[in-house]
Amino acid sequence: MEITTLTLGDYMTNCYILRQEASSKCLIIDPGYEAGRILAFLQEKHLEPEAILLTHGHFDHVGAVGDIAAETDCDVYISAADLSLPPMITNGKLFYTHTYPASGTLNLAGLTLRILPTPGHTPGSVCLLTGDTILSGDTLFRGSCGRTDLPGGSWEQIASSLKTLAALPGDYRVLPGHGEETTLEWERKHNPYLGQ
Repeated sequence: MEITTLTLGDYMTNCYILRQEASSKCLIIDPGYEAGRILAFLQEKHLEPEAILLTHGHFDHVGAVGDIAAETDCDVYISAADLSLPPMITNGKLFYTHTYPASGTLNLAGLTLRILPTPGHTPGSVCLLTGDTILSGDTLFRGSCGRTDLPGGSWEQIASSLKTLAALPGDYRVLPGHGEETTLEWERKHNPYLGQ
């Protein structure tokens, strides 16, 4: 699997583009800003997005969704639990074509993704697991975790979600919604929030 990181916008949101090596099909995770830059990258690399996957519905993670979907006609997935977020934090009506399946698994662009509900930052926050990688959105950051003071946030829920992540067997590469990447084992040892 090949993963490209584009850090976009005033909030320095990490947008990830995933594909199987040598495949022209790809997935876009959290395109928060700069649709033109994302589309230019896809064109340069001759990539066709099969879907956009959202870790949650905050404006800095969904801002470029509508423009990319309009240009590429790709599907857009989000947790149903985030559809009730107020427009003040989603920057208007959320654009999506599907909610995540109850099975918790998606097979797209030649990749299998496990959709792990990790509420707390928002009611519908998810982490996306594929291979040895966790795309953690704003649930888990290097040495920290997502804020819970916005509408729909819950400290009790995110603390439980972080325990769920800490209990996953083995180690993972962790790609967060903001900041530098880390590993789950490093977080187990050094992140005070994983021990709450």
